[in-house]
Amino acid sequence: MSDYISPVPMPAADAVAPEPYRDFYGMPMFITVPARDLAASKDFWIRGLGFVDLFTIPDRLTHLRRWAFQDVLLVSGEQDGEAPALSTSFSCVLGQIDEIAARCEELVPGCTSGPREMPWNSIELTVVTPENARIVMTAAQPIDPRSAKADELRAIGIEIPEG
Repeated sequence: MSDYISPVPMPAADAVAPEPYRDFYGMPMFITVPARDLAASKDFWIRGLGFVDLFTIPDRLTHLRRWAFQDVLLVSGEQDGEAPALSTSFSCVLGQIDEIAARCEELVPGCTSGPREMPWNSIELTVVTPENARIVMTAAQPIDPRSAKADELRAIGIEIPEG
């Protein structure tokens, strides 16, 4: 049997929930939730559901987390009636973005948009599946610790080691 790596405790009557996980890591998967009122949504997720605010880009995005691998991005905006009801992001590496786009476009022409560079230092490809789910393949970019981008990320609370 392999090592148990889940942040979820083994089922037991006396199981104790772990504390919210505040360290930074490459997120394998996360959901994105459009919020009409970002402050009210953030308050609900934190006080109601027990998430913590890892960092916020004012008026644009709040990155919330509960346990390890329970990440939610609240983004400012309304859910468009035509837009997919589900938006989930999966991590990949930079070298996979173009091949994923090509394969998806071959299967369903016009189903992709991007890739585009995001302010949180990733390249993202958006794919709308035949079920109308919005899937974002996201690849982190390397960060030069001496760059302006590193300074921007530090300013919003993301730990970037000094160069």
